[in-house]
Amino acid sequence: MWYHKPVINEDLVRSLPNLKVVASSGVGIDHLDLKLLSRYGVKVSNTPFIVSTDTADMGMALLLASSRRLVEGHEMAVSPDTEYFPVEWLGVEVSGATLGIVGMGTIGYKVAERAKAFEMKILYHNRNQRKKEEESAVGAIYCKKIDDLLQQSDFVLLAVKLTPQTHKLIGKRELELMKPTAILINISRGLVVDQDALVEGLQNKVIKAAALDVTYPEPLPRDHPLLKLKNVIITPHIGSATKKTRWVMMEEMAESIEVGLAGLPVPREVL
Repeated sequence: MWYHKPVINEDLVRSLPNLKVVASSGVGIDHLDLKLLSRYGVKVSNTPFIVSTDTADMGMALLLASSRRLVEGHEMAVSPDTEYFPVEWLGVEVSGATLGIVGMGTIGYKVAERAKAFEMKILYHNRNQRKKEEESAVGAIYCKKIDDLLQQSDFVLLAVKLTPQTHKLIGKRELELMKPTAILINISRGLVVDQDALVEGLQNKVIKAAALDVTYPEPLPRDHPLLKLKNVIITPHIGSATKKTRWVMMEEMAESIEVGLAGLPVPREVL
């Protein structure tokens, strides 16, 4: 499966009585009904680890691009109407700023490793606290309550899985807890953020800006208000989109299929 296609529902599964394995690209499995597939004896695999490094790189790229206003700067530099570069056109500092990571799994932790190199102060919120030695390695401080992280962070980066608990995790209330100078970065799933609340928050300067590699739907309708805001960067869900990573993803998917069809334990099986 690439880009969640084909849609695997009960009608499809019933029409494929010999179906044994569903190999899904990427790490997210929110598009799959695992109980349904298990009921029909179908195994599911994904490619969770290979995507982590590139997605963490993307998170930092969006953080830097939004803080230093790279897209706006490029547009200004190449515009035929530009006669001079305004002195008062400024971004915000990254070094020494506070980064709040929501979701400290493999990707979130790799973001923390990169942020440490930028001398950022790192807070994180997760279902479970990391080991003390893992926290110390990146200088991360655990926030048991997400509210504490939102109130203190200059940048809030979302790296959680989409579950019923994280659906619209960031809404109007959460945005209002953030600093008016804060930037929201989402490299997880579009539905983790209430987009209507985000549009309102960006328009009313509740927060400074947003950088999104994910939205809902994808792509957004061409008249969507997010596409018209200057303080938003949107990329086309390309967190894992490098040649090497996509090649390895395909190899891992093929391996899962071959092993599953042979009746052997499926590597990277989603249980």
